[in-house]
Amino acid sequence: MIIQQLSVFLENKSGRLTEVLEVLGRENIRITALSVADTTEFGILRIIVSDPEKAKSLLKEQMFTVNITEVISVMAPDEAKYYAKVLKILSDIDISVEYTYAFSIGKKSIIVLRCSNNEKAIEALKAHEMELLKASDLYSI
Repeated sequence: MIIQQLSVFLENKSGRLTEVLEVLGRENIRITALSVADTTEFGILRIIVSDPEKAKSLLKEQMFTVNITEVISVMAPDEAKYYAKVLKILSDIDISVEYTYAFSIGKKSIIVLRCSNNEKAIEALKAHEMELLKASDLYSI
């Protein structure tokens, strides 16, 4: 249930995101999800791709600072109350969500979460019959 996500450090400079995507595109790496958090000086690109190890290697070759981060993913109806339910399950057992982002497919939302304790989060979400996605499920979307 653990999903490998790339975290790429980017200078906040025009064209840097394009460069990352061109590197991955040349090798036909599929992107499932992408999020950018930024400040005035730099940004962190969080990206879920079809082949995280290959993508990491390609980006390192091009001198990008990149790490693999473990996240989890839940599929839920695309209404705010279901996202809130996921977060409440976690907060009720004192699991912090370091960051989250989501995207929709039809009437479903794919929620990506980086938690203070991913393993404990997985157990709690399973206990509440939430639909957790495996890496292979997410990479093939």
